[in-house]
Amino acid sequence: LNVHYLRLKLTPSNNISALPKVYILQNSEDFGEIDTVVGLFRKKLKMKNRKYKKIMTVSGQYSTRNYTVADIQSFKGKRQLTKILPFTEEEAAAAELAGINTLNIRHNPERPEISRALRTAAPKTFMSFALPMQSAKSEYDALKLSFDAMELGADSIICGTWGTRFIEVVAHAGIPAEGHIGLVPRKSTWTGGFKAVGKTIHQAKMLYQELKTLENIGAWAVEIEVIPNNVMEILSPRTSLITSSIGSGKGDIQFLFAEDILGDSEGPFPRHSKQYADVYSLKQQIQETRIKAFERFIDDVKKDTFP
Repeated sequence: LNVHYLRLKLTPSNNISALPKVYILQNSEDFGEIDTVVGLFRKKLKMKNRKYKKIMTVSGQYSTRNYTVADIQSFKGKRQLTKILPFTEEEAAAAELAGINTLNIRHNPERPEISRALRTAAPKTFMSFALPMQSAKSEYDALKLSFDAMELGADSIICGTWGTRFIEVVAHAGIPAEGHIGLVPRKSTWTGGFKAVGKTIHQAKMLYQELKTLENIGAWAVEIEVIPNNVMEILSPRTSLITSSIGSGKGDIQFLFAEDILGDSEGPFPRHSKQYADVYSLKQQIQETRIKAFERFIDDVKKDTFP
């Protein structure tokens, strides 16, 4: 047997104290596993060496975050941050390891365990919880749902599909509140369906007024979806709100869905997105591998070669 024994000894001199694993290499392909594990280990070390802020959550627990609201506000007009929307714990964890600056998650008040799991997967990354439009029927609902989300670990609440009265009551309670303008999918009937908003002077003025309304009711940030780039260039510097751009050119934060970045569907993908991987094809390959393995098992049983 061409068996090689390799112990990876990583010392403080190269900033890694130890990697507690002995690799028994059967062939050269096993070195790929080492590359993968060491790469992940180094990413975790890099994350450990990042500077984090100590905070206290709404529930009274001490925690750490990469950024606070104040930090993000201080970057306005100076640097763009990154934001993604993960759907799985694996995506959230990968985003934190990669160094994505902020996360949005879709919070379902009836399934808090999903949000809790995503928060646990990326415990140090600034995270906004987006609440469903139909979840709040009153100001009391808006406050209760927002406080419940904050107790789960949210750093901010996205309530842009709610009316301004609900957003205002959340903001005035001291909860960081975010709005949503432009193409707001659940309100798209008001803007002519799924298409860019702000192509006319009337719509551009409307967007500006919406920004000023959000400022006046106490919001600190806003998602701006699918508006012309040149309109965003005018609006973003003229508002104190942190602008998260999704398909709207340069804002304070660039926002894409994890699914689109990873190429994790059959498509078609939004025109404003970019695919940096083809995870969908990888999943198809894994499924084919499962099917073939099951077929081989069936064949062995039929031939009486298993057990």
